Amino acid sequence: MSHILINPQFCISYYITLFNSQQAQQYQIETEYPGNYMYNMFCHTEMLEDIGDILPSMENMYTYSIPPRMPSLNMTAAPPVSFFEWQIKHEEEKLAALSYVELTTRDGDGDTFLHIAVAQGRRALAYVLGRKMAAIGMLDMKEHNNQSAFQVSVAADQHLIAQDLLLLGAEINTMDCWGRSPLHVCAEKGHTSTLQAIQKSMQTSGRQVNMEVINYDGLTPLHVAVLSHNAVVQELCCYGTPPSAQNLALLQKRKLLGDCISTLLLMGASLETKDRKSGRTALHMAAEEANVELLRLFLDQTNYFSVINAKAFSGNTALHMASALQGRQAQVDAVRLLLRRGADPSAKNLENEQPAQLVPDSPLGEQVRRILKGKGPQSRS
Repeated sequence: MSHILINPQFCISYYITLFNSQQAQQYQIETEYPGNYMYNMFCHTEMLEDIGDILPSMENMYTYSIPPRMPSLNMTAAPPVSFFEWQIKHEEEKLAALSYVELTTRDGDGDTFLHIAVAQGRRALAYVLGRKMAAIGMLDMKEHNNQSAFQVSVAADQHLIAQDLLLLGAEINTMDCWGRSPLHVCAEKGHTSTLQAIQKSMQTSGRQVNMEVINYDGLTPLHVAVLSHNAVVQELCCYGTPPSAQNLALLQKRKLLGDCISTLLLMGASLETKDRKSGRTALHMAAEEANVELLRLFLDQTNYFSVINAKAFSGNTALHMASALQGRQAQVDAVRLLLRRGADPSAKNLENEQPAQLVPDSPLGEQVRRILKGKGPQSRS
């Protein structure tokens, strides 16, 4: 049976509805739906003739003979829009009339609209407000604690917002009223995701971040992270090993702080930097808590040999500090690890004391003392 092609803009199935049900049953429409969303409609020749009789006014509305294949229609779809992009557009429409005065107005705590949006975790709103603030050079406005919106995002561990604000040009090398840089805050609280967002943004933009910035206590971010990790290790020792909700939370925090320390090292934090008050390096700090996890991490660094026998202001090396510990089960492992990596058991502090002379009297101390004497210069001769 012969078929002809009907221009798809005149949908025959629509006109069939004009017939009564008896007439409609006399016709059959074959429709194809190719994968490119174009379609061809075919019908019997007899059907067209009857339609012409029933709807004579339709004769000039379609062509009886057209090419067998229609040209491709341009049906390119618009690029997909993410939910975040949709939110941005929605917020832009709502804030289109926001004035300069409204943007920079502060509340009783010194917070702008941007500070509040960041604290509430409203990313799209914070992005739109941040872009407007950046356009007028006010992105780094501080509240009463001397924190910019970026610093608030770091304190709240809003890593996506922190990344957005950095891309908009937020200042990274800035301090709050407590003398903390954003890196110090991440190091203290274990905000690994935010620290990694900062690292990624710095790599992408090529901007420099001061890894050796010190706080009011004379500590770098790496020092702060080590001390925070030490505190968690000490707390875990106090609670013991039985599993509990508190222990699990501490274990998670220890992991986050460990990840922060690894990230700081990847970002270029130096093991050689000493704190301003006592002259301790990060290795000294790990040793004074017999923190074997961090000792291993630091001694696996390529430049560890420059700090293995470094002395604090007291003349103590990391081995002195590990040897002087009392009642720590990890002390033996810490001393052995330091000796294995080149720590000098004959080194003397300002009191002319060697590590073995600092070991407390106890069964555990006797074991440590024997290890130190076995590794001493007298045993090598």
